[in-house]
Amino acid sequence: MLFETHTLSPPFDQYVESVFHFKDFIPDHSIERVIPTGHIFIIFELDGIKRNTFDNTTLKPNAEFTKVWVSGMHRNYISISAHQQSEMFVIQFKAFGAHPFFHFPIEELNEKILPAEAIFDQELLELRQLLLEKESSVEKFECGDRWLKARFNENLAPPVELLNLMGQLQRESASSYQDIMDTYPHTQKHLIDQCKKYIGLTPKYYQRILRFNEILQQIQKKEKIVWSHVAYQCGYADQSHFIKEFKHFSGFNPQEFIAQDFNQDPNFFPLDRPG
Repeated sequence: MLFETHTLSPPFDQYVESVFHFKDFIPDHSIERVIPTGHIFIIFELDGIKRNTFDNTTLKPNAEFTKVWVSGMHRNYISISAHQQSEMFVIQFKAFGAHPFFHFPIEELNEKILPAEAIFDQELLELRQLLLEKESSVEKFECGDRWLKARFNENLAPPVELLNLMGQLQRESASSYQDIMDTYPHTQKHLIDQCKKYIGLTPKYYQRILRFNEILQQIQKKEKIVWSHVAYQCGYADQSHFIKEFKHFSGFNPQEFIAQDFNQDPNFFPLDRPG
């Protein structure tokens, strides 16, 4: 399998978390659960394979996607298809990074996966055609860079005080949440409005996503896990609160999660892998 990532140059590295291209992916499952990570994605399929999302309970298909689509902020997990010999090109925006490229309040994308033409008319379909014509990952990344440069509007970048607060949330523990909020120089209503505009979520909900992803990173590195210690370290009121939150974001309780060996990959959990 080929998997290549691209390092962006300033100022785009401030707004884009990652750009990657993979080819000949061969999963051992056909449906996987994806947890929220606090990012927005533009996803290009380069293999002609139709993708599906599924009802989280019944696992019956509920939507179909082809060519290029945009995945907004999600508050909990979604179920998607995984395919043999797949090839995709993905632009992953930082939590606050999409607005200068999308040019509208990011809250409008919450809980949505949309065909790219609903947002960008034909330009991403044209970019996909260019990606298909290029042989190497490097050439594809150059095409992506040109599109990002053409779309970028510096005047729509998030204000410095919001960036500072987001940086603190990402670096510091959950127990510091209120102290971090108190550093914001404007009202809490102003902060919530700014977060919805640039991130899509309230600061509290975004912090919950960050905390859950921190838990996944912790348990991925540990051979023996004491859940009460993890709950305490991550600032949960008690273990029952921790378990409830874990199930909300992943669909599993912690013991099920470990029993099925999901801690090997922090964000994608196969649902129909052979036993």
